[in-house]
Formats: sequence, structure tokens, C-alpha cells
Amino acid sequence: MLTAHDTKARVLIVDDVPANCRVLMESLKSDYEVEFATSGKQALEMVIVNQPDLILLDIMMPEMDGYEVCSRLKQDVTLQDIPVIFFTAKNSREDEAKGFEWGVVDYIAKPFYIPAVKARIRSHLEQKKKRDLLIKLASVDPLTGIPNRRHFTDVFEVEWRRAKRGGAAISLMLLDVDYFKQYNDTYGHSAGDECLKRIAQSLHHSLRRPGDCAARIGGEEFAILLPETDALGAAIIADRIRHDVEALDIPHSAAEGSGRVTISAGVATCTPTEEIERQALLNAADEMLYQAKERGRNQVLGREI
Repeated sequence: MLTAHDTKARVLIVDDVPANCRVLMESLKSDYEVEFATSGKQALEMVIVNQPDLILLDIMMPEMDGYEVCSRLKQDVTLQDIPVIFFTAKNSREDEAKGFEWGVVDYIAKPFYIPAVKARIRSHLEQKKKRDLLIKLASVDPLTGIPNRRHFTDVFEVEWRRAKRGGAAISLMLLDVDYFKQYNDTYGHSAGDECLKRIAQSLHHSLRRPGDCAARIGGEEFAILLPETDALGAAIIADRIRHDVEALDIPHSAAEGSGRVTISAGVATCTPTEEIERQALLNAADEMLYQAKERGRNQVLGREI
């Protein structure tokens, strides 16, 4: 996915005729990072590993044609928003209409007129950049600056599917701030907002892998998703997070025990299968959080399912 820090967008060319790929690559390589695939199967493998920002896809290919490749892309929630431009030697209105029905954003006829191809690519990448920015803004919690519930739900679905496909463990941590209502009552809502901001940043900095995700899911509640993490690894991370929040040393005179702001957390771990739904992991983490609070707060409890 194209980000503000990328210097070049990534374009994938898919055509079973290598000469066509070379012509397009030579024309585009000065402006974009360009890769090519010579079959639909190879293209799907490359897209999963390194998601491009745009795909130029030939319709007429042996074994798996462009329509089937596009269909598989659109069925995958992690890939469906990548813009696809069909190109083909066929030039009928029926083929063009069928392409748009499959969700392609444009249709280019062969032989290529390179200036037009480059203009269309540039236009669709600019549109994608705007869409990505809007999605990002809609996915950020405005108070804390970390991802919100919507973003967490999307990431959870993606990582669950990936773990299920790869047979990997996934862990989920649910936590909330101990005695937060009393904190607001004692110090005021402005101080409460500042407290949540500091905790959110602590959670963010406690996570050391790019794939881990911390999100504010409501009020004083947070969720942390830990892909490819077993129960022992999740327990170590969760306890580090709990300790880091306590080390912020935010005074809380109304809290029982420590006199500072602390968190309670529940952690659940599983290896997704056809028999286990995502909701089961959420329910298990929520039950562990409830027990952690019942047993005195400022602690982490976990289980495997």
C-alpha cells in the first residue's frame, strides 16, 4: 500500500507475453517500482507477499485468465481495494462491460499508446492515495492518535485469516484502566483525557513488531492484537505493557492499593481452525479481563483455547 513515506508507487504488470511486460516496464520504471508476472497464479502469489498499489492485468491468459485473477482479488478483503486496469487485444463493448462488472477501474486496448497508459495509471494512483488517506483518518481515534475500534476490527479479520491459512498462533489482549471513573471524578475529564493519551502512547511504544496492533476500542478500554504469538510470548508482552503503564507513575489517590494509575488485562491465545471463530478469542480475552479485575486489578490473566 502506498504511504506518505514511499517515494514510488508499486505497479504489477501481468501478461503471459514477456515482450509486453518488458515494453511496459521500460516505460514505467522511471516513475514507479515495477514488477511483472507471466501467469495468473504467479500474480496472485506476488500480490499476497508484496501488495502493489496498482495492477495492470491482461485478460487473455492460459490456465487462469484475467477475469479469474480479478475475481480472486476481489474476494480477499486484504486485496480487494487494489485498483486493477484490464488490458487486452480484444476490443468489444461486451468485454469492457464484463471487466467493469468484475470491479476493474479502467480498460486499455492493445497495442499500447504509452502516454495514455501512463496518464491513466497516474490518475488512478492519485485517486487511490486520496482514498487511503480518508481510510486512515477514519481509522484513528481522535483523542489518543492510535487506531480505533473500526481499524482494530479490520486488522483482526485480516490477521485471523492469515493465521488460519498459515496454521499460526494468534493472541489477543483486552485491557482497561483500573478505577478510571474515580480518576475522572477526582481529577476531572480533562485530566482523564490526558491520562488516556499517555497510556495509549505507552501501549504503542511497548509493541516492538510492525504487525502488532494497539487500539482504543471505547472509553478506557484498549485491545492489542499479537499475530504469530503463542501464549508464553503473549504473557511476556502483556506483563511488560502492564509494567510500562504503572511506570508512567500517574498519581491516582482514589485507586485502591498503589496510589497510581494501573491497568488490568486479559489475554487469550489460539491457533485458528474451522471450528474456532474469532468471537471465541474475544470472549476468552474478555473473561480473563473480568477475572483479573475480580482478583484485585493491576494484573494480567491469560488462557489458551
